[in-house]
Amino acid sequence: MRAAYHEQLSALTTQLSEICGLAGQAMKAATEALLEADLDQAEHVIGDHRRIVALSDNARRHAFDLLALQQPVAGDLRAIFSAIQIVADVDRMGALAVHVARIARRRHPNCAVPQEVKACFAEMGTVAVQMGDSARDVLLSSDPDKAARLREQDDTMDDLHRRLFAVLMDRGWAHGVAAAVDVALLGRFYERFADHAVEVGRRVVFLATGTLPAEQDVATY
Repeated sequence: MRAAYHEQLSALTTQLSEICGLAGQAMKAATEALLEADLDQAEHVIGDHRRIVALSDNARRHAFDLLALQQPVAGDLRAIFSAIQIVADVDRMGALAVHVARIARRRHPNCAVPQEVKACFAEMGTVAVQMGDSARDVLLSSDPDKAARLREQDDTMDDLHRRLFAVLMDRGWAHGVAAAVDVALLGRFYERFADHAVEVGRRVVFLATGTLPAEQDVATY
């Protein structure tokens, strides 16, 4: 009975890692749609989000079933509650990629971002995809040291976000209010994607140590 139960927990972890990977792929495609004004790519990201939603709903049901039917205790209970929290984070990561794609679609056939911030968004997209992949790997390995590196990657994203706003707030900005709003929103979407990946890392630390670190302390584990 216990062996079957732990197999189900392992299957749940695999589901969560798969959703993380899909969220990273979605952000990669959304970034390409954004930078290249690619309507087909944007539509693909938006339409394919149904898959992430379905997988998230299934993982959530799986976690609640384990909670209700198996009467877990101690570490197992911690694993299930963490899984429920992680479902919310990885689901949100996918939704943030959709937000990026929707802005790309709304501004098509024009590019939603001016030339002087394209390089910054390209870097933000790269970091976001790396963090999605790292969160996926951390879930599979349950390694708190790997979880700590997510915090370091988030520092890179924060630096890029600050760089973006420096351009946006410069007096030389000549692209109007609508473009400024788009850039500000897009920067926030990438930053929040990274934050949710860090939260996955925090939950892995919690699973490994029994202590949930403060967000700014993840790198100390």
